[in-house]
Amino acid sequence: MAPLLNIEHLSISYGGIQAIKDVSIHLEQGEIVSVLGANGAGKSTLLQAVSGLVPISGGSVVFSSEVLNKVPAYEIVLKGISLSPEGRRVFPTLTVEENLNLGAYTRRKMRDEVRKAKDRVFSLFPILSERRKQLAGTLSGGEQQMLAIGRALMSTPRVLLLDEPSLGLAPILVKQIFDIIAEINAQGTSILLVEQNAHKALGIASRGYVLENGRIVASGPTSSLRSDEKIQEAYLGGAALRKKAAR
Repeated sequence: MAPLLNIEHLSISYGGIQAIKDVSIHLEQGEIVSVLGANGAGKSTLLQAVSGLVPISGGSVVFSSEVLNKVPAYEIVLKGISLSPEGRRVFPTLTVEENLNLGAYTRRKMRDEVRKAKDRVFSLFPILSERRKQLAGTLSGGEQQMLAIGRALMSTPRVLLLDEPSLGLAPILVKQIFDIIAEINAQGTSILLVEQNAHKALGIASRGYVLENGRIVASGPTSSLRSDEKIQEAYLGGAALRKKAAR
């Protein structure tokens, strides 16, 4: 059976710069898959390509057996893929509820389904229900991240793309966000997670990929990635842990 989302030999170029080079990643129904990598590795570009936000130079993005290479971004949302972008990108001068309504724009005539989606978001993020009439720009960083994820969920996606959900958040909020990501997955949404916090990402995912300079340099079950010495050194603080153990 084909994967739900299959990224095959993907290449993306900006002018003369190749940002993604021959990348292949797959996501099965019900999985959380993590993509790790440093700043500039190409992680956000990868998610933008899946979302239809940047043109594909080579390879393909296949979702539910349909090639998405030439599909407009709004149609990709309609088909069941939604992105929560890096940096949250909420609309600061709109209320929480207005931001959520924009997430349901492609389904705005389906009022019952939009109401159910909003009820689900408020169940996952009760603080957003309390702040529904508040301007998004006045929310805390953690609340804005919840709003960004909630907005992405308003289209009831089969695949949720999460770009750096823990960026800039305090540790207690990071734990809360990752607990909610696990709950979203438990409710049946497959998740492709781009994340610099390798500990958290590998703790929640079944499989992972490591992206460096636009290429996949390692992949496999999270248990094998955690035990890989090079990945420990680069992403899991391996050297620091060894120094601590040697004292």
